[in-house]
Amino acid sequence: MQKPNVVGVGVGYKHVNGKQTTEDALLVFVKQKLPATRLRKSELIPRQLQGHQTDVIEVGEIRLLSRTGYFRPAPPGCSIGHYRITAGTLGAVVRDKKNNEPLILSNNHVLANSSDGRDGKAEHGDAILQPGPADGGLLPKDTIAELERFIPLEKEIISPVCRYGSFFQRTLNSLLKIIFPSYRMALYKINRNNNLVDAALARPLTNKYIKYEILELGKPTGTAEVMPGSTVTFSGRTSGVRSGKVLAVASVIRVNLDQETTALFEDQIITEGISAPGDSGSLVVNGKMEAIGLLFAGSEQITACNRIHNVMWLLNIEL
Repeated sequence: MQKPNVVGVGVGYKHVNGKQTTEDALLVFVKQKLPATRLRKSELIPRQLQGHQTDVIEVGEIRLLSRTGYFRPAPPGCSIGHYRITAGTLGAVVRDKKNNEPLILSNNHVLANSSDGRDGKAEHGDAILQPGPADGGLLPKDTIAELERFIPLEKEIISPVCRYGSFFQRTLNSLLKIIFPSYRMALYKINRNNNLVDAALARPLTNKYIKYEILELGKPTGTAEVMPGSTVTFSGRTSGVRSGKVLAVASVIRVNLDQETTALFEDQIITEGISAPGDSGSLVVNGKMEAIGLLFAGSEQITACNRIHNVMWLLNIEL
């Protein structure tokens, strides 16, 4: 460890031509593997140390990994976000069933600014930043992808869109101007459409910008259903790797989209409270690394996830 290029040592198996063998060796990790002719005699690693063969492995400069930092390629589990939001989590790299091209999966409220598809809050082609804006992501230098498509979020109460409702609202407000000039009336409609998912897709600018392996977990192996009592795990921008028990399935929950707006979600998976703000969009997996859900909401007591099969079906994608 006193040699300037050495950053670590450990016990492992010798590598030959880039492949691991079954031969025991003392592994010496270096910033850069250099030919002996470019090293001083004092910098050379001996072929044997205390009777053990040595194997020099180049690992680069080792530093703490921040999930809120800049990644290229960007793995699932790191910070990402629509250019007009704060930040969420890159959930997974999936395949478009239409053309087999790779796409980034996360929540609507992460990649599409919580859009209902009619409000102009997000449009096809919008810039997606990595890291997300709250973590220092800036236009245009940190653009990693463009918004491809999303499932609109249906709010519980919406403004009237039919001409009769709008006419009634305008007429009443015209009367109020005469009778009570300081007052105005707003007409709202109860929306009977509930949500199944909070999900969206982004198309990477180049496939070199993304990777399939989830930070600290690995590559998903498929999809599965889940039952109450099962242990599930996710890798998120804020919390890192967290695990907890499933409390309920087939759940209907009311979620606050902001301080004034709520939405109902049905067929949801509820787990123990294992998430924090910024973890939204994380892929939730079981012990076999099979995806079971897409994390999208929570409180101090619970975490809520969309069933992964609903996500795959509605977005027409596969892992």
